[in-house]
Amino acid sequence: MASSLTDTQGIVALGAGALAIVALLACLALGLGLRRLRRGQTVVLGERGERDIVEHAVDMQEAFEALRSYVEDVAARLDGRLAGAEAALRVTIGHRALVRYDAYNELSGQQSMSIALLDDERSGIVLTCIHHRDQARVYAKQVHGGHAEQELSPEEQEAVRVALSAAGSPGLGDGAGRRAS
Repeated sequence: MASSLTDTQGIVALGAGALAIVALLACLALGLGLRRLRRGQTVVLGERGERDIVEHAVDMQEAFEALRSYVEDVAARLDGRLAGAEAALRVTIGHRALVRYDAYNELSGQQSMSIALLDDERSGIVLTCIHHRDQARVYAKQVHGGHAEQELSPEEQEAVRVALSAAGSPGLGDGAGRRAS
């Protein structure tokens, strides 16, 4: 029994053949697409054998997490070092002022002076040099937290006020020196 193309078996055979050709063309198209995709992966991943993009993404995520952990550790160490440096700087001389004046009203060119050297905690020393034609005297007074152990002269108070005003801190006393420089 020979079958012809017009009977049911022939039509089914032609349909199956056409479907097989369409499936073959789809397979060829998918193969070409897969080849392009692999070429693109090779550009991103390099020539590393049978590794795929998912493995690469996992590796990248792990590398980023390790980097973030390292950066956080470094930042914590730097914060600690910075805090130590800031603590050390608070007790260094950061505020200073020089006030010149004529202690004996002799018109000697303002050779006497008071120097305030203070830290951020408003502690330090005030040095005063009183110059006269025949002699010179040097006085030193300690300041703790903005208060002097001994009473300050108006010129010394002015030196402390000028030293602390540069940082926006209130000074000691109401006394005013004759000239601040």
